[in-house]
Amino acid sequence: MSMIAAIPSPSFNSISLGPINLRLYGLAIAAGVLVAVWIAERRYQALGGEAGVVQRMAGWVIPSGIVGARLYHVLTDFDRFDGNLAAIPQVWKGGLGIWGGVIGGTIGALILLKKEGEDIPGMFHATAAAIPIGQAIGRLGNWFNQELFGRPSELPWALEIELSHRPERYLNSATFHPTFLYEAIWNLCLAAFIVFIAPKMFTTLRTGYMWVIYVLGYTIGRLWIELLRSDDATEIFGFRINIWTCLIVISISCGTIIYQVRKDPKGHRNSSDVVPH
Repeated sequence: MSMIAAIPSPSFNSISLGPINLRLYGLAIAAGVLVAVWIAERRYQALGGEAGVVQRMAGWVIPSGIVGARLYHVLTDFDRFDGNLAAIPQVWKGGLGIWGGVIGGTIGALILLKKEGEDIPGMFHATAAAIPIGQAIGRLGNWFNQELFGRPSELPWALEIELSHRPERYLNSATFHPTFLYEAIWNLCLAAFIVFIAPKMFTTLRTGYMWVIYVLGYTIGRLWIELLRSDDATEIFGFRINIWTCLIVISISCGTIIYQVRKDPKGHRNSSDVVPH
């Protein structure tokens, strides 16, 4: 039985407040950042961290993450900007690569944490569950922009896409896989796994390695979601570049976890390594 005929796409992607035009894509990302900061702040303080560190860190992470995310998108899809370089800084129209965002944001975070002498492993632990929740909220921006949807689908939860947003080869298809929704749900489940299940499964991992669990879990989800995508993207040997990125990140993450477990098979920890979930 079909309880939902199809998920409609919004007919607007901005809100006007007088002379100010607010892009819902940006608002979704901002909301995700605020929620992630709030969660990470609480978790870091639970480890004994100083209040306000996460908020100060966000001042470094947000700009460096946006720059990294945009650079990754531009470099991996440069054909879209060739001859139109003025479009590169127009992030409000979409086009942020998560991999570049993670790298850029991590660099910004490390600069602040080292500068203030804060607990870097503890911060990795605190943000492991916060980041996927923030990503899940931010994915709503793709819904308003009618972008990053999957191949045509007639499932009850398929997503309606306006003709102007459909790829040329799918102009006659009206509904598609809502990959933004798949990723959002996956991220929320991943956050729950990190908080409630992973600490019982990976008892030998030291503080901070839950962040590697986040990277691995997110990438596994992103891999199968990428296989459903229908938008044009740069390919290498017939596969989207993000597929190759996923495979590389999964390999590195698995290798990191295996190395740490073998290095400390009985889970020997210092008192500072005993952390709350």
